[in-house]
Amino acid sequence: MPKNKNIKSVLLIGSGPIVIGQACEFDYAGTQALRSLREDGIETILINSNPATIMTDPSMADHVYLLPLTTKSLIKILNEHPQIDAVLPTMGGQTALNLAIEAEEKGIWDDFNVKLIGVDIDAINITEDREKFRELMLKIGVPMAPQATATSYLKGKEIAQEFGFPLVIRASYTLGGAGASIVYKEEDFDELLTRGLEISPIHEVMIDKALLGWKEFELELLRDKNDNVVIICTIENMDPMGIHTGDSITVAPAMTLSDKTFQRMRDMAIHMMRSIGDFAGGCNVQFAVSPDENEDIIAIEINPRVSRSSALASKATGYPIAKVASKLAIGYNLDELTNQITGSTSALFEPTLDYVVVKIPRWNFDKFEGSDRTLGLQMKSVGEVMAIGRSFQEALHKATQSLEIKRNGLGADGKGYKDYDQIIEKLTFASWDRVFVIYDAIQMGIPLSRIHEITKIDMWFLKQYEELHYLEKEISTFSIENIERDLLLEAKQKGYGDRQIAHMLNCLESQVYTKREEFKIKRVYKLVDTCAAEFEAQTPYYYSTFENEVELSNGEIAPSNESVVSDKKKIIVLGSGPNRIGQGIEFDYCCVHGVLAAAECGYETIMINCNPETVSTDFDISHKLYFEPVFWEHIYDIIRHEKPEGVIVQLGGQTALKLAEKLDRYGIKIIGTTYKSLDLAEDRGSFSTILKENNIPYPEFDVATNADEALAIADVLDFPILVRPSYVLGGQGMKIVINKDELEEHVVDLLRQMPDNKLLLDRYLDGAIEAEADAICDGENVYIIGIMEHIEPCGIHSGDSNGVLPPFNLGDLVLQQIKDHTKKIALALNTVGLINVQFAIKDDVVYIIEANPRASRTVPFIAKAYGEPYVNYATKVMLGVNKVTDFDFKPRLEGYAIKQPVFSFDKFHNVNKQLGPEMKSTGESILFIDDLKDDEFYNLYARRKMYLSK
Repeated sequence: MPKNKNIKSVLLIGSGPIVIGQACEFDYAGTQALRSLREDGIETILINSNPATIMTDPSMADHVYLLPLTTKSLIKILNEHPQIDAVLPTMGGQTALNLAIEAEEKGIWDDFNVKLIGVDIDAINITEDREKFRELMLKIGVPMAPQATATSYLKGKEIAQEFGFPLVIRASYTLGGAGASIVYKEEDFDELLTRGLEISPIHEVMIDKALLGWKEFELELLRDKNDNVVIICTIENMDPMGIHTGDSITVAPAMTLSDKTFQRMRDMAIHMMRSIGDFAGGCNVQFAVSPDENEDIIAIEINPRVSRSSALASKATGYPIAKVASKLAIGYNLDELTNQITGSTSALFEPTLDYVVVKIPRWNFDKFEGSDRTLGLQMKSVGEVMAIGRSFQEALHKATQSLEIKRNGLGADGKGYKDYDQIIEKLTFASWDRVFVIYDAIQMGIPLSRIHEITKIDMWFLKQYEELHYLEKEISTFSIENIERDLLLEAKQKGYGDRQIAHMLNCLESQVYTKREEFKIKRVYKLVDTCAAEFEAQTPYYYSTFENEVELSNGEIAPSNESVVSDKKKIIVLGSGPNRIGQGIEFDYCCVHGVLAAAECGYETIMINCNPETVSTDFDISHKLYFEPVFWEHIYDIIRHEKPEGVIVQLGGQTALKLAEKLDRYGIKIIGTTYKSLDLAEDRGSFSTILKENNIPYPEFDVATNADEALAIADVLDFPILVRPSYVLGGQGMKIVINKDELEEHVVDLLRQMPDNKLLLDRYLDGAIEAEADAICDGENVYIIGIMEHIEPCGIHSGDSNGVLPPFNLGDLVLQQIKDHTKKIALALNTVGLINVQFAIKDDVVYIIEANPRASRTVPFIAKAYGEPYVNYATKVMLGVNKVTDFDFKPRLEGYAIKQPVFSFDKFHNVNKQLGPEMKSTGESILFIDDLKDDEFYNLYARRKMYLSK
């Protein structure tokens, strides 16, 4: 039992819809916390409005409330559950903390006799009120940059006059650096100051003297009520100060800190944590270090909660920060808890890494036309990837291979920049792709000293890049026939992919693979064990690397492989890679349920993914976790090592689906719907033939491969025309065009971005109603799990529409057509598992827009609205363990559920906020209404045509 016997029931506040600056790392933290509390027999009550996450699954807490994150909702829950003893607000990011503070100010916690655990309100107030924080730091002897607080425009002007430029403006009580900016010139100051004051909920900004070029570090700490403190991880930003840590390339452990400075930083962090309040839980501290021999340390900020970085630190070290932090919140001490990875050491034992971790953010600027793509103090990335390697170079390459931006790693793929001025500009104004541009600059011959002068990136990192460049030059002097084993092994150890080596040797990727086999250069798998192999680990969490051969204990000469293959039947689930617009956390929800369902069916489950923010990459969700790029070469080697019964691709979004063709070609079994059927749905020609054979109407369309063909098609179809590329997710590149000039411009633009892609041109059904259906099919029987009607008209991407479940104004005739069409299509495509079909309804005729025989974005929403584990059922169908008819479906929903999109436009000024066929929302919330007279529904319906754009 927990040490605090008075805590028997805990309310956990979630983080709400995903926005830039607060993504699914808090879903991961909250899920871990819920599981941790339940282990101790504590009743858990969750409030969160996000239907896409695993956190809001009924299996995660004793009571889940999908309600708006407001004090009104809190009062409703506290009235219904008078037994609640405590509230844990530190797992839901800034949203949860702000709500907890508001409830405290309104006296709600006192009214219901509920205690705040895991944090101290005074600690939050001190760290959020930058003036108080600064005073405290100076009092305890922790240096800070010269800074002052402004609560008015006039005060801000006075401070700027005193400090001089460049300056940093930070808005108080905001998330993801909202309202923050660097001001280089006096003429930009007025506008940026005004914006910061407007964005801050308390109309306050902190103005700092800019520490441009200083190095940035983060420490993740945990403290218990006995004042024991452990430092879980030290993270170094490759990017210097001036770029938000969420947009920075980060490395763990720190690479360029001297031990003496590290010890000073540790002491300072612990001193800061103890000084801000008496609380037990997690804490994140950020520091700046001067880039000279003095290595002066200045504190930037401290967050007395689980932070964005703590998800990364958990995955990097294998130490479950959120799980332990929740145990500390209910009264345990660190020395009473065990390290769950080793199962034998104490949680008071600080992790040691014998590998390097690199995190690279993932941006989606293509969704925000006209946005400023340079990076600064305001976070702009929508997701991130993490990679583990034996060296910084290997981890860096693996991280770039994980990004899914059509790059095979750093350089050696013919896609680098060649223009000197463009390279210098991208380095000067930190660009999102600078991780590649540095390599291009070195290849062009720009000296390291010049790159360092422009970027202020530490010389150690730049020299690592330079070594890679020299290695590429050396390999390029060989051919596949005469390359030496040692050189090929070195390239693999430094993370180069077979495709890149093939590019250097001017041969095929398969030839490099064959050469590796011939040389016995094989990928080996190492454990993430938190203790640098000093103690045996119980948890199968692996990364790959390449090693020289050694003599093993049995006398065999081979590289040492720590991943032991069992003789059980195995299933691999491919994850969805980094979060991005169009492919978010809902696919992580599907993967987690897929893994759990396969385990229920008696399979050993293996997860492959590279996203540190997600629950699917938690070390104890699957039987084995490979933290690897969802990239062909890595997948194929794991499959050859593990020899599974098959691979599930239909739960990991487009990332996993894109690998289906290769899996099929290499004779690897795809569980559920076959590659042939998946491809049939994407190939518009073949798909329309199926529709024709089944007498199912669809908008007139044709396929073009160049602008001339597109213009000829336009003469037949007539405008408006919907143009879209095939094989993309989230409506990427979709646009409605109304004349030939627009059509030609868009087609040329698309083919430049996606060469060799087929473009689909559909007649746009102006004024049509849009609806979609999700279903489970076993090849013979079809069960429709839900039909949703969109409030917005056809033409706005389904991910950006308010979707109502069940439909609110479709007649019986239309609903019957939807049901009939869905069943016919599911069977015609030989679907085994999930399928999503989208419809346009005009003049009571239901037309098919598209069908996707895979898990869709809406499945978690429907599962939450109806209270049914549909992905669990679908996975059992895919595995052939059950037929659809085996399940007793009992959907429960009184009234209606509305899926409401949430946007992050506030991060991008001067961006067109109109909606169209290309998805722009970053997250969603769920709203339950009793009937259509509800004011919120009425408001949504009244505004339905407001945003429609081309």
